[in-house]
Amino acid sequence: MEVQGMDVQPATDRRTMSGVEHIDLVERYAAHNYHPLPVVVSSARGVWVEDADGRRFMDMLAAYSAVNFGHGNEEILDVAREQLSRVTLTSRAFHNDQLGPFCKALAELCGMEAVLPMNTGAEAVETAIKTARKWGYKKKGVAEGKAKIICCDGNFHGRTTTIVSFSTDPQCRDGFGPFTPGFEIVEYGNIEALAAAIDDDTVAFLAEPIQGEAGIIVPPEGYLQQVRDLCTERGILFIADEIQSGLGRCGTTFCVDLEGVRPDIFILGKALGAGIVPLSAVVSSREILSVFTPGDHGSTFGGNPLAAAVGRKVVDVLAAGTYQARAKELGDYLFQKLGTLETDAIKEIRGRGLWVGIEMEKEAGTASQYCKKLLKRGLLCKDTHEQVIRLAPPLVITREEIDWAFERLEEVLTQPLN
Repeated sequence: MEVQGMDVQPATDRRTMSGVEHIDLVERYAAHNYHPLPVVVSSARGVWVEDADGRRFMDMLAAYSAVNFGHGNEEILDVAREQLSRVTLTSRAFHNDQLGPFCKALAELCGMEAVLPMNTGAEAVETAIKTARKWGYKKKGVAEGKAKIICCDGNFHGRTTTIVSFSTDPQCRDGFGPFTPGFEIVEYGNIEALAAAIDDDTVAFLAEPIQGEAGIIVPPEGYLQQVRDLCTERGILFIADEIQSGLGRCGTTFCVDLEGVRPDIFILGKALGAGIVPLSAVVSSREILSVFTPGDHGSTFGGNPLAAAVGRKVVDVLAAGTYQARAKELGDYLFQKLGTLETDAIKEIRGRGLWVGIEMEKEAGTASQYCKKLLKRGLLCKDTHEQVIRLAPPLVITREEIDWAFERLEEVLTQPLN
């Protein structure tokens, strides 16, 4: 298939180091807190990337949904370039001319009233936790130091000390205690378990509408609506972590839109910065976010003019609805094609929009082994939780490109690993 828009030149024209040499530098000088596939990306456009040795691959991960709008999206890059030439950082000690318009646009996109901008997803989760606790003390009347937040097993909300305190992944916790108290874990997708866990000290329920790192786990139909109703009835906040699932990935603006519900607090990140700058946000009502007063919380880079300009453009792009429609249409097309795979190696295929988890049978091999074979055929995928291959291409992918990817998926997944 001919691919447009990728200017591929011989490696010697633009590079002085090979991929092996780059990887060797990382191994020698970087902390070993990741185990990436052996590919060194040096340029990218749309859904395609090129490595340091001049080889081309299709990106089926999109930086865990951070690159929803494609690598090198000129419409968004133009905004970043223009802002780079003006001012990039003022800190929140002063106002800047990008923050207000960004907050207004994002609040309106969410159907909310107020925005608290941060940088990373984990920062936004921490911000939401602080918001819920202070809301519990100031608005609900929970006794100081008693606030409880309910979370789900299999969750992934980040890797800070507080966040790993309510992780159920042993590796996330091993060696990082003592842990922050104030959290209770219930079974994901089980509304009865949630109802039983709520008590007078409960201030919030924090959950991913679809669990990403757990393996693209989709809750039972109607669960999110039940959560919304229960939280309203019991007077606690529903916090939706839409860092991976939101901003078009699931075929709607937000994953909760699939059931037509609104949380009390949105946590957003990743695609909000379009893969150009780190940008995250907590978005809620004025009543809830009014618990913060000057000095309570902040970030030097949070709401910086460069990120705000990019984020405002992302909101503008999403307001048109084009990317959401693409994710729905092409996601349906991809699921249809995956449903034709004839193999006993696949246990289950699940997801929404252009977010797919392919769970492999343990007897067939690990997801990591399959991802390494797909890499050799030009397809960049990543495993999670041992047995799940996740697919999350940039939303600019075409039908023809999905066909190209499917040919390789079919070739690898329907044949024994050896």
